[in-house]
Amino acid sequence: MTDTPGPRIRKLSTALANQIAAGEVVERPSSVVKELLENSLDANASRIEIDLEAGGTRLIRVRDDGWGIRRDDLELALSRHATSKVSSLDDLEAVRTLGFRGEALPSIASVSRVEIRSRTADSETGWRSVVVNAQTLTALEPVAHPAGTLVAVSELFHNVPARRKFLRTEKTEYRHIEDWVRRIALSRFEVAFELRHDGRVVWSLRADRTDTGRLARVARLCGSLFCAHALRIEFEAGDMRLGGWLALPSFERKQSDLQYFFVNGRMVRDRVVSHAIRQAYSDRLTGGVHPAYVLYLEMDPSEVDVNVHPAKHEVKFREARLIHDFLLQSLRRALGSELAPELVEDQARGTSGFGRNGDTGARVGEQIAAYDAVRAAGSGLAAAASGRRDPAQRVLGRPLGVVLGRFLVGESGRGLTLVDVLRAREQLISSRLKQAAALGPVPRRPLLVPENLGVGEQVADVVEQRSDLLRRAGVELGRIGPDSVSLREIPVLGGSVDAHDLAEEMCAYLCRDETRSWPDDRALEHLLELISAHAGRRADPPADHVAMTSLLDELEALIAVGRCGPESGIWRALAGDEVIALCEEHRCVTRRSSADE
Repeated sequence: MTDTPGPRIRKLSTALANQIAAGEVVERPSSVVKELLENSLDANASRIEIDLEAGGTRLIRVRDDGWGIRRDDLELALSRHATSKVSSLDDLEAVRTLGFRGEALPSIASVSRVEIRSRTADSETGWRSVVVNAQTLTALEPVAHPAGTLVAVSELFHNVPARRKFLRTEKTEYRHIEDWVRRIALSRFEVAFELRHDGRVVWSLRADRTDTGRLARVARLCGSLFCAHALRIEFEAGDMRLGGWLALPSFERKQSDLQYFFVNGRMVRDRVVSHAIRQAYSDRLTGGVHPAYVLYLEMDPSEVDVNVHPAKHEVKFREARLIHDFLLQSLRRALGSELAPELVEDQARGTSGFGRNGDTGARVGEQIAAYDAVRAAGSGLAAAASGRRDPAQRVLGRPLGVVLGRFLVGESGRGLTLVDVLRAREQLISSRLKQAAALGPVPRRPLLVPENLGVGEQVADVVEQRSDLLRRAGVELGRIGPDSVSLREIPVLGGSVDAHDLAEEMCAYLCRDETRSWPDDRALEHLLELISAHAGRRADPPADHVAMTSLLDELEALIAVGRCGPESGIWRALAGDEVIALCEEHRCVTRRSSADE
């Protein structure tokens, strides 16, 4: 034991307390952008402009056309725990705004230089304040300013060198900012966003509440290939609503970077949500493949606690199991799967997992009734716009296997069905390419080794003239000499192609007399069909149950919207005598193959 007394307890200075709080809220430039954008959205802005310099390390400027800040409130806005968004415990228990802690601006100002300009609609002049290290440097002064608020943040972490040295390169910091702007832009389709970096416009997204406008923004921010593979879903049960876009398992995303989940407009990461989504895809994705989605959950704000993380990244559901079951069942229905057996068992027991500790029997009864509503919504849950149906109504049924190396046999409630795998692949690829082309140039990928062809001077001339058409189709086929061309990039097809054969087919197509007279849109459609046919011929039959189920799921979506009926020749229902004949033919082929060996 030592006789030396320990240090005395003292109250932290305001500046030090603010810097400690800033460590929880302001991790890097992207944290500043996130907080400022959330303030703009809470101020009812309809347009937000973001200007960056040097990846946000030199300057971050956010301008909006929202309500603005009154002159008398401008200085108060820079004080800790000062906010207009909550005033009582009741407000905190049902938060409807993105921000509510009153820590963003003072935390940012404690580690940077902040300039604020703002004017309310009922004021004739705007007001300006400059703050450094959370201390007001200039008195409020009048300025000409449109209705709304401008916040400029510079010299970030200039007074905290230890934090500044942990910043990454400008490119990396910019990428983090871009990711946050993408998330927030996906959460508010009714707000226009413009992002500029070092004077260059990166994104200019106009406000649009229509389905077409929403899809266009998703395609711009997540890629047209995602939209080409995505289902538009809408489900509802009680006061819970789930909507958005869900990628088919065939999308085969190798990274988990296309996963956006919003609760009441707030981007969140939650283990309950992640587990439900992984479970919905569990029997449909192979190892190393991640689901992709942009989903929106709307629910009673009093049933979700957003005050569990300083940066508001996480939430806590009051009835986590109910949310999990609603998400799991909805997504499995969208993906064409049966109801999870474990959920049926839970309902039969009528107890496990629903009540919170200490709930009364009446409370458990309420939860069981709520769960019954979720289950009863089965067919009542709004089916996806892609035409997802209940399992009993599926036209093609569940897969049984592949025969003759080409035909997939399915079993439905009406009997057996036969699907021509090669023609199905061709139709699916064609559908994806056309959807992608409707949103812009088809996404493409480079060939490992460019394919060079000697085609003659006349053909090379035609290829050069139609280069714009080829790029719209996702093809980079260019002239490299007087009589030769090179195929460097092809559409992202999800399968293999013979580059040499494909290049020859496209050259022959472009040189046909009737093709030359067609308008670009018609020529593009036929070119995409040519590419689809080529890729479909090289497609291998599905090798396992997951692949077979995925193929049937995608066909079901086309059937539901009337684009792949029995008249297409891609599938047909089998009568009893056809099944017997098919089995006999399969056995004969198998015997012949064995004898040949």
